[in-house]
This record gives sequence, C-alpha cells and structure tokens, in this order.
Amino acid sequence: MKLLPLQAAASDNYLLHGRLKGYAMDTLLEVKGISKTFGGVKALQDVDLRVEKGQTCCMMGENGSGKSTLIKIISGVYSPDKGEIILNGHTYKKLTPAEAIREGVQIIYQDFSIFPNLSVAENIAFPVLENSGARLLDRQKMRTIAKEALDRIEVTLPLDRMVEQLPVAGKQIVAIARGIIQNAKLLIMDEPTTALTYREIEALYRIIDGLRKQGVAVIFVSHKLEEVFKISERIVILRNGRKVLDSDAGTFDRTKTAYYMTGREIPVVPYDFILPDNNSRGDPILRVNGLSMKDAFTDISFSLYPKEILGITGQLGCGRTELAKALFGIGRHTGSIEVNGVPAQIDSIQDTRRYGIGYVPEDRLAEGLFLVKPLTDNITVSSIDKYGSRRLYHRKELITAADHWLKELEITAAGAEEPASTLSGGNQQRIVLAKWLATDPQILILNCPTVGVDIGSKNQIHEIIKDLARRGIGIIVISDDIAEILTVCSRILVMKNGKITREVDSVRITADELEQELISAADEET
Repeated sequence: MKLLPLQAAASDNYLLHGRLKGYAMDTLLEVKGISKTFGGVKALQDVDLRVEKGQTCCMMGENGSGKSTLIKIISGVYSPDKGEIILNGHTYKKLTPAEAIREGVQIIYQDFSIFPNLSVAENIAFPVLENSGARLLDRQKMRTIAKEALDRIEVTLPLDRMVEQLPVAGKQIVAIARGIIQNAKLLIMDEPTTALTYREIEALYRIIDGLRKQGVAVIFVSHKLEEVFKISERIVILRNGRKVLDSDAGTFDRTKTAYYMTGREIPVVPYDFILPDNNSRGDPILRVNGLSMKDAFTDISFSLYPKEILGITGQLGCGRTELAKALFGIGRHTGSIEVNGVPAQIDSIQDTRRYGIGYVPEDRLAEGLFLVKPLTDNITVSSIDKYGSRRLYHRKELITAADHWLKELEITAAGAEEPASTLSGGNQQRIVLAKWLATDPQILILNCPTVGVDIGSKNQIHEIIKDLARRGIGIIVISDDIAEILTVCSRILVMKNGKITREVDSVRITADELEQELISAADEET
C-alpha cells in the first residue's frame, strides 16, 4: 500500500499554528511501558506516551484499541500491571483518582458528569468549596470562583441558571470550567464534539487554543478525522492495545490514519447510483409535499427514488431529526406523503410498517435497542408478526432469523442470545438496522447511522447501506458528517431554519464547499 503525504498548511490547524509562534514545550505527562490485562485479554501492551505542557494530542483507535483503558490509567481509575506514570516530574507505579486530580488531570466525559439540578455557579465551584473544608456555603464566593473560571476560558454563562436548561455546548463549557478551576494541567476530552453544531465546535476550538496558550495540555479522543486534523498537534494511534503510530499531525492524512487504525487499506468509493433525468425518472418510491411541523420545519417537499440514497444535512437544530421522525409517524404534521404514488396516512409508527418504512434513530441506546435483551429479541421485535401470534411463535424460529441477520450484516457477537449491551457501537448499530431489514422495508430512514462508530465499522456500515440501495431500497441518510454524506449519497438536500434551501449532486460539490454551506447556515441561524 502506498500512503499519501498529508497536504496541510500550518495556518489551517488551530494548535499547530500556535506552536509555530514559539510557545515553550515541557514534558507534563509521560507513561512508560504501560500494560494492562483483563481476564486474559491484553488491553494494553507496553504503551509509551508523552504529552508536553500546552500541547494538544489526539488519541485515535477503533473500539477495543485500548484508548479508554489508557485514559483510565492516567486518571487513576485503573492500575497498570506494569510500567510507570510520570506526572509533573513525579513518578508513580499506579495512581489513585485523588492523586491524578492533585497532579492536575481532569477528564470531561461524553455525559460531562455534571449536576443538572444545580446552577452553573454551583457546578463549577462546588469541588473547590468542598476541598476547602468550609462548613457553610458562601454563595458570593461560589459566584466569584465560577466567574473566574469562565473568564479564564473567555466565555460568559448565566451563573444562576440551572444546568439542565443549558444547551449541550453550555453543559460542556461548565464541565471545562469546573476542571480548569481545579488547577487542571491536563484536560482529557472524550468525543467532545458529538452533539455540537458547527458554530459551537468552532467556539470549542477557540477555548482549547486559549487553554493551550495558558500551558494546559489536552488529550482529545475523537473518531472525526476532519476535526482531528484541524485541532491536533500530535496524533497517537492505538490498535489492539499497542501504540502503532505517534507523530506530528502534519504527517497524517485520511488514508494514512485509517490504515494505521485498522491495519488495512479502506478505499473511499462513492455510491455509483445515477439519478435519471426528469424525463426518465419514472415514479418515485416516496413523495413528500409541503410537510410542516410546528416549531420544527416548514413546507418540506422532495422525492426519493428506488435505489437512491438521498442525503439530508444541516446543523443541529435545523429540523432534520424532526423531519426524520415525522416520516416515521412520530409527531403531528401537516402536508402530504405518497408511497409508490398512493397517498399515505402516516400518523403513527404502526402506519409506517404498513407502508414498508423503517427508521434507524440517532440515539441507538435510548431509542433503538433493548440493551438487556438478547439479540434475537432486538432483531425480531418489529417483525414478530411474521412468526405467528405471540403465544404460538417458536423461539427456535426467532433464533434462526436472528442468526441470518448476524451473518448477513457481519455482526460480531458470541451468539443470538447474547444481550445487546455486550456489543461494540458499530455492531449495535447494525443490530438496529437488522431489526428493520427483517420487516422487508422498501424505504429506510437512517438518522446519523455511524455516530460514535469507529472508522472501520463506519466503512462497513457505508458498504451495507450502498448494497441495500442497489437491491432496490430507497434510502434517506440524515447526517452532518460531510465525508459520510458525500461518500454514501447521490443527491443532497441542505436544511436551514427548518427549510430545504439547496439541492446538490454529491459529485458536483466538494467537502469544503459543503462545509462552508453548513457554516453559513450556522451564521444565519444565530
């Protein structure tokens, strides 16, 4: 395999740009020969890592590569079997969480681990006041501490507002401010942009850049290659518990990163569907006319053809998810929907099953899976009627059906009776897809089908989607992942403020042009 050199200018990278200005670098963290085994499985094998003060290092790897284990060792949650950890010049064979915090290590998890029923000021200042040993709560001091933390990252938030009332970006800022006020020297961020809009992501980049200039180091865990290249100085890749690459971000590109993460070449092959011209398109499989939902979207009209993969993109809050749910019978809407030229009355999920419509939601854990139930139940739940009444169907038939889809979608599992909670994110996503494929759909709506999925599984899911379309299914992919939309979809609809504002052919627009389109949408909506 011939790896391509990265074509990147320093001015395109927030942190590399700052480093070129001459900010001093000193070692903050060094781990040497770290190994960890769980029940005979080697989660980490002789891993070395060095992070400098004021440096941003992106840690990448597929699910099961060892990223989470290494982070938990650095933060004192796990103890390594061998190796040593050096923080601020202090050497440890193992750390406790209290020692890690004292050395300045703070982790911001995807759920932020904040108190939704407390105010912004209370969330930020509580750890400081708790450690001070004060018996009485000084609310003025609490507000002063919180404001100092927010000032340090140059952000303003209403100090008395309940955190549960904040948008996702606001909650993330509270988590960052809480870490900073505890004298954070190393901030570890786990998939920090998953639920942010483009404008909020840009704001996060500026916050991280400001922290770096103050000497705070950041370990940034992400699956999104575009943001990795934009924000990182160094990229570290783990695979099967070993560090396989550690280099300056300027030496990477998408092809090289994917290769080292998976150990194989992953070709990017756009979907080869060619939409017939207006005179020969024939009848669409789905036609939407003037669809509207209060406070969500207005006057949505489009058509979907058999074998087509139609992309719908836009920033969070543009109405794309509400549109997906409306097409699946969730929420009250006006306008008309036709399936195969016949008016369709879709007011409930039961209605969509009659018309052969399947829906894979964005939040597979909350909306798509019964985590404690076996894979058999998860796969057959929507097609149970095919096996007779609930009292008469035979478990063996359901297991056989589930086994078919495990094989068809190449789902890695110990067996059909394993609970869904034991699977990786990519395999869980395929289980949700299998649930609807078992109903023999003619239309599939996929809402962010690869969110939180590693690059290898993402590519496999993309190939599954393209293969399903080639078999005749009309597919709608809703996503803000630009690379995904351009690779998988033949036609793209852009949404802003609850309306479709542009339709483009995926082969006639570049990734940069589509990104600018979405960023301009963010500007218009703020």
